[in-house]
Amino acid sequence: MSGGLGKLEELYSGIRFGQFVSVGAVGATAETIVVAILTAGYGLLPQLAKAAGAEVSITLMFLINDRWTFSEAGSEGWLAGGRRYLKSHLVRAGGLFVGFAVLTVLTSWTDVTLVVFGADLWPTVANAIGIGCGMLLNYLTEGLFTWRVGRE
Repeated sequence: MSGGLGKLEELYSGIRFGQFVSVGAVGATAETIVVAILTAGYGLLPQLAKAAGAEVSITLMFLINDRWTFSEAGSEGWLAGGRRYLKSHLVRAGGLFVGFAVLTVLTSWTDVTLVVFGADLWPTVANAIGIGCGMLLNYLTEGLFTWRVGRE
């Protein structure tokens, strides 16, 4: 297929989207664990914990997506893989921005707490909401720019 519509049709694949969502769940779990440990366990600011968790998550998701979700879409070799890794970080900036914005709004502009066993888990929940909001943007940008799905 050629053109923008062909690319979008290839991204519309239920199987590929399901793989991406599954990988996203792994990444979100990793990020959530890091955020929970750093905020509830060490008292780190939610935004700093999110930055650390996001880096762990982005790297993990890139590795899985590169080998599974988009395995046929990228060129082989270490150099090509390194370029995709850098592109992945770049294009996920939009999803991270959305995640940070949602986390900031829900933790700084609201007076919500969710105390479980003595720990406030509201930053963890707010982070999970932000992750969900950035997922669709990440899917489109990763497919179109990192792995260039539909490119002839």
